Formats: sequence, structure tokens, C-alpha cells
Amino acid sequence: MRICVIAEGDTLESYVAEDFGHAPFFLIVDADTLDYHVVANEYADSLGAGMKVADAIAGMGVDAVITGGIGSHGLDILGKAGIHVAYDEEGTVEECVMDFKRRREARISRQEGSPKSG
Repeated sequence: MRICVIAEGDTLESYVAEDFGHAPFFLIVDADTLDYHVVANEYADSLGAGMKVADAIAGMGVDAVITGGIGSHGLDILGKAGIHVAYDEEGTVEECVMDFKRRREARISRQEGSPKSG
């Protein structure tokens, strides 16, 4: 699973950014290996940055986005692209990716364990 984390810095130890559109970096992280690459946010100082960033991320082939905060336009764009958004996240990029992965695995486990109607 590829996760785009909106970050204040360019390492896994960086904190997740509160401001989706104006954060300085996106880290594209492989949730299984924690390999990542850094994308500088070219829209950080732009008007309408959130929508521009959401459009850019929608074309990156990620499965999910982790951010501190995000506006309704960004959520709408990412939702229409089929990208899950985890917001109100706090901590380092690595902590948030591991937490996201744990929550996802727990949700899948519960779904697989739930009785099926027939």
C-alpha cells in the first residue's frame, strides 16, 4: 500500500503537517517496507493550494493520504479518486503510517470475522 503523508519535513521522523495545502512536503511511503520518496510541495504558496495539492496527489497512484487537516474541496477531490483520507493525525510520519496500517489490518480482520448473510 502506498500512502502519501503530508509532512513538515523530508524524513520519516518529520511531523505530519496540520495544513494539507501549504505543507512543505509529501512523503510517498510504502506501508510494508517504509521505503519512501519525497515530493516538494510546489503549491505551498499558491491560492487554492488544497485543491491543487489534491489534484496532484490524485495522479500519484497512492491508496491513502495521511494529514493533520484538510478542507472539504481536497477531501472531495481525493474521495472521487478513490483515495482514503486519514485526517486529524498527529505524530511523526512513521508513527502515523504504522498506526494507519494497524487500524486498516484490524478493520480487515473484523470484516473477515463477521458473519456473512446468505
